[in-house]
Amino acid sequence: MEDEVDRLVAAWRRERPDLDVEPLEVLSRVSRLARHLDRARRLAFAEHQLEPWEFDVLTSLRRAGAPYQLSPGQLLTQTLVTSGTMTNRIDRLAKKGLVERLPDPTDRRGVLVRLTAEGRDRADQALAGLLDQERAILARLSRAQRADLAALLRQLTAPFDNVPG
Repeated sequence: MEDEVDRLVAAWRRERPDLDVEPLEVLSRVSRLARHLDRARRLAFAEHQLEPWEFDVLTSLRRAGAPYQLSPGQLLTQTLVTSGTMTNRIDRLAKKGLVERLPDPTDRRGVLVRLTAEGRDRADQALAGLLDQERAILARLSRAQRADLAALLRQLTAPFDNVPG
């Protein structure tokens, strides 16, 4: 089965035979798949009145386990945004009643961000919707193919995820 990347690679091989365009065969597909996944994510989240960034913060808290709370610094680490951006996001989620700020009992100056019951419900429902979308994207692959693909992609992503700082 031919796809758009096959046509793109063939055109570059014809026009620039002096270049090795093999990386395009993998990374252009990853890029195209990322765009399709982004659309599927936005659809799944919109069904639950969430933006992707809201889902990221809410599910970071949900994954933390009961009582579903983290410090703003822990949320920064998990969501890869600046402290100013995180403060704004926490403010907006608190205004919607999805999170609440609590004093940190171990640090008088610190706060903890806790998921509310409504925030937990929305995160759980949006995750279920996302998984339905993702299963549809992966439906043409067998369980073994999905495991192989996950292992190969892990080899590419792990160095980025394990960079200090």
